[in-house]
Amino acid sequence: MKKLTQLTVAAMCFAGISYTSNVMALDGGALYLDATKGGCSACHGKDAKTPMMATFPKLAGQNADYAYNQMKDIQSGARANGQTAMMKGIIHMTTDEEKKAIAKWLSEQ
Repeated sequence: MKKLTQLTVAAMCFAGISYTSNVMALDGGALYLDATKGGCSACHGKDAKTPMMATFPKLAGQNADYAYNQMKDIQSGARANGQTAMMKGIIHMTTDEEKKAIAKWLSEQ
């Protein structure tokens, strides 16, 4: 069994895969700005404090769990008000891990 584990770790290292569960920490700030991931900053502002319209929420400083759950609820349709329609069309561009990274970054702003 020990030999199998050593071989598995060696194969992972050879393939460039980290032995830890988090291969690479995602950069939530970069994801927030990335147009291919929805481009959050286009509506909520580059600093997450100056939204394009006064009716759009300021996201900076939000609790990470709250922000993540809001993204998930908008994607699933559990949260559906007039303002979520545009976001529903783009939120699918991010994975759950990317949503978590964005939410964590927002909480640190």
